[in-house]
Amino acid sequence: MFGVAAKGKGYGGWLVAAILVMIFLVSTDTWNPFPDMWRWANTSSELSDPAPSWQERVGGRPETVTQAGNTLIVELHTSVEARRISDGSRIWSRKADWASVAGEGGGAVAVVGKLLVKGYDVIDPGNGATLRHEDDAVGVWTYRDAIVDVRCRGPKDCTLTAWSPRKGDRLWQVEIPGVGFVLFADNPKLQGTRPLTTSRVADHASAPEPMPRLLGFPIDRDVYPVDTAEGRVLPEIEPGSREQVVVAGGRVLRISARPGDGACYFKVDARDAVTGGQVWAEAGVNLRTTSGSGCQQRRAPNGAGNVVVAVSPDGREAVLDANDGRAVWLGRAGEKVLAVNNRYALVRSADGESIMGVRLGRKRPLWTRGVHAEAEAALSPYAAVIVDKDPDRIIAVDPASGEEKLNVRSEAKVVTLGPNGLALSDVRELGYLPYRVAASRDDRPAGGGDEPDEDDEPARDRGPAGAGKDG
Repeated sequence: MFGVAAKGKGYGGWLVAAILVMIFLVSTDTWNPFPDMWRWANTSSELSDPAPSWQERVGGRPETVTQAGNTLIVELHTSVEARRISDGSRIWSRKADWASVAGEGGGAVAVVGKLLVKGYDVIDPGNGATLRHEDDAVGVWTYRDAIVDVRCRGPKDCTLTAWSPRKGDRLWQVEIPGVGFVLFADNPKLQGTRPLTTSRVADHASAPEPMPRLLGFPIDRDVYPVDTAEGRVLPEIEPGSREQVVVAGGRVLRISARPGDGACYFKVDARDAVTGGQVWAEAGVNLRTTSGSGCQQRRAPNGAGNVVVAVSPDGREAVLDANDGRAVWLGRAGEKVLAVNNRYALVRSADGESIMGVRLGRKRPLWTRGVHAEAEAALSPYAAVIVDKDPDRIIAVDPASGEEKLNVRSEAKVVTLGPNGLALSDVRELGYLPYRVAASRDDRPAGGGDEPDEDDEPARDRGPAGAGKDG
């Protein structure tokens, strides 16, 4: 014991002596390592190899990064700034707690606001000018073709309004009995599907998405569907005691999970939002909404746009068209859907050694690429992205052909997936990588486009609210 204490005391003496020597050398200007150490600490390592076309250090760790036309809107902890995609230079910055993007291309706008403060600003991303200010909104949702906000005169008296993103023209307005939650922020959760996510690609990296035909507002225990094409509130739905109600593909999905014999028994009942009539139903289909014991549904099903990801009664993964219930893709045993949109899916093979690009409604893969067993993937309207491991690589390919658009070594996170390139971020560093070949957006609903093969069954486009199975 005493020997150890003496040894520690000896080390302490050497440390004090070393500090005194360092102070003497610095004070006499004999040797000063601190400027070099400071330069080393502030030297940015490149986000990728080959290096990005530009790389800049921003004012903090980005909360979100979203492309708006030719700019990147960077949401920081207490501020929002815009940077040029061409060179990364900062265009403007302002105090704000949250930011989102609505519109697309030259019609895109930034929507910013402060937490616990009513209202928001709509900003020109190219110069920072305020296009309009909304005073009373307590919540806002941003889409490629609209901004939707809600204003309340009381807890059970609210107005929902849709605006064109750039011009601010009112598209429609409806009254709803409250909003069911307290919020002063952007894009609060609605009763819809949740996207498949990965740790190396930011959620909604290709945001904003088109406004769905139906929006489901949770108010108390009920769900109020809003027809966004007609601008009207449809009859409210009261879930059963073991039901979850989700709005997807222009339908109202009543998902039931009942315990029995040590298992959960599932059923999906898809209803017409206007009449309440049954459009399709499937028993035994698991949308992975349960967690824990008791078959309690705590999660929304995975999906995007018109499709939902399911597990068939025999344990195979499938992608269902929510409009009419048909399986637009059915995997083999062990295959797993990593990403999906209205048109394509990225699927991991059963052995984990490859990722396949799949066109929904077609049986044969479009392309296959060998990967590490822990590789991740994401989809945007412009590119399919594979984040490989050992070594860490980010690969962007054309979702239809598998043609490589970008392939770099990188440990950074993909934060945007735009039409001409993607942005990477790591801590405070932000960089941009252009594709070798510019992407052309192809985000039509499943089933549009080229002629199917003989053994294909194309998925049906999303029908209007109120249409029957053949609508």
